[in-house]
Amino acid sequence: MKIRPLPSSLALAAALALTAGCGLIPGTGSDKRTVEIWLMQDSVSDDFLDRFVKEYEKDHPSVDLKVTFQPWTGIGKKVNAALEGTDTPDVIEVGNTQVAQYAETDALMDLTLESVRDLGSEDWLPGLKEPGNINGSQYGIPWYAANRVVIYNKDLFEKAGITKPPRTRDEWLEISEQLNTGGDQGIYLAGQDWYTLAGFIWDEGGDLAVERGGAWDGALHTEKALRGMEFYKQLQSHGKGPKNADEQKPPQTDVFARGDVAQLIAPPSATPAIEKANPALKGKLGYFSIPGLTEDKPGAVFTGGSDLIIPERAGERAAAVEVVKALASERWQTDLARTMNYVPNKQALASVIQGQESTAAMAAGANADGSQATPTSPKWADVEVDNPIKPFMTKVLEGGDPGRAAKQASEKITAILAPG
Repeated sequence: MKIRPLPSSLALAAALALTAGCGLIPGTGSDKRTVEIWLMQDSVSDDFLDRFVKEYEKDHPSVDLKVTFQPWTGIGKKVNAALEGTDTPDVIEVGNTQVAQYAETDALMDLTLESVRDLGSEDWLPGLKEPGNINGSQYGIPWYAANRVVIYNKDLFEKAGITKPPRTRDEWLEISEQLNTGGDQGIYLAGQDWYTLAGFIWDEGGDLAVERGGAWDGALHTEKALRGMEFYKQLQSHGKGPKNADEQKPPQTDVFARGDVAQLIAPPSATPAIEKANPALKGKLGYFSIPGLTEDKPGAVFTGGSDLIIPERAGERAAAVEVVKALASERWQTDLARTMNYVPNKQALASVIQGQESTAAMAAGANADGSQATPTSPKWADVEVDNPIKPFMTKVLEGGDPGRAAKQASEKITAILAPG
């Protein structure tokens, strides 16, 4: 029996019927679809989520959104289990630096076409786009960014006669020294705040690690990286931050809240914790971008934030794509930025947060030349488990040989990132 080809119009109609019947066209057909979404705890407010869900379900009457919040603690294991199991959500929010380790398992949907065709990926922040792009394929869709700025005590600046924030690194060192007097600390900078160090290294044109021919090598021992560490050492000397601990030991927000510290390097999201510890500081905090080498360019920063991924095993992949496209759209990026004080995923949207001092300072840093996330090796998470960058920093701050300490740290990073 011969099978006659259908006329093109009939073939198209049949294809559409089959597609609709299989549930591949979201928002059409008679069957209700439920798109299950995992978001990270506290990443969005109840108000934002309520607005998004109501409007999306109104515009897509055949789609229900089921949102579950997940704690950050232990999320890596939970996501890996979901990617490999049968009870898999359709959309997952993940840290931008986590995408590589999930993509390595071939368990994520390739969203390259959607990112170029529908989402304007050419304007995405590099620090969000690059970690989600593995070997030329886009697996993570940038959602929002958050990065470090300088939070300062306006009263201590006024007391020292400083009327405006510094615009360059040299000015920053000068005012930090000026503020570091009479029992006040010019800046509180823990000795092992390696995210802050990374920005100084990138500003000098250096790297934490570099990829050559598919293999990753530690790069802390290079001249450019060592210049970044030298600046860190100079800045850290204008306060009493511990040389052998990170920003959590003790919590730096608690130290700053005492009221005798002029500056702190932290995301603006640290503000509520500071004001809760010392309500007298409410309304007395200012913000500026981390200064760069020249006054016309802010300093590079580690760009943290979140990407959205779709598992290959997701039961409603096509509908999930539409949800992700909506969350990453200008409409909802603007709402999210204004509601949560985040940096939008596109450079062109920086204007939507004008007038918000803390977020504007953060956006300037996120858009600065050199701002990025950690190296995109799927094994970078292993580096952070027993981080060799931290003891390197302590050795230098305590007077050790910078070149030797950096070489040792680079070798450890290379060994951790080695294939196999």
